Amino acid sequence: MSDDQTPKIIVDDDWKSQARAEKERLKASEPPRAAGGQEPEAAAGVPEKVGFDHLLEMLATQALMYLGAYPDPQTGRAILAPDLAKLHIDLLGVVEEKTRGNLTPEEKRKIDGILHELRMQFVEISKAIAKAVDEGKISPADLQGGGPIGRVSPGPGF
Repeated sequence: MSDDQTPKIIVDDDWKSQARAEKERLKASEPPRAAGGQEPEAAAGVPEKVGFDHLLEMLATQALMYLGAYPDPQTGRAILAPDLAKLHIDLLGVVEEKTRGNLTPEEKRKIDGILHELRMQFVEISKAIAKAVDEGKISPADLQGGGPIGRVSPGPGF
């Protein structure tokens, strides 16, 4: 092979400095870790590492959804299903019972607070639903996933 036919390798060192600068820029814009050593969230709000707080938040969010706090994405109307809300609140109660003695003071305070708030909201919303049914403003058929609203009452532990 002659020198004209030998492939020439051209090294572009400029890309290395560009990559290094990009890496430093990304690192500077990266959100710092939250206090308490919590992991940063990955793409789409999904945490890189899940923990006890995430379990509590998931169950609480589900309960709130069925208490009408979040609208149905398809209809835009509140989802009222007290029986399903109660199920999720009861599940949080099970978590509290089964983890008793194994929680940090902060975790205990958090689960106690969440359960208290959800139970209070459940009672208030159940009363409001029963009143609306009695006044004929809504019918039990208007509620998604619910049984007879006139008989909705807080269960054991409430």
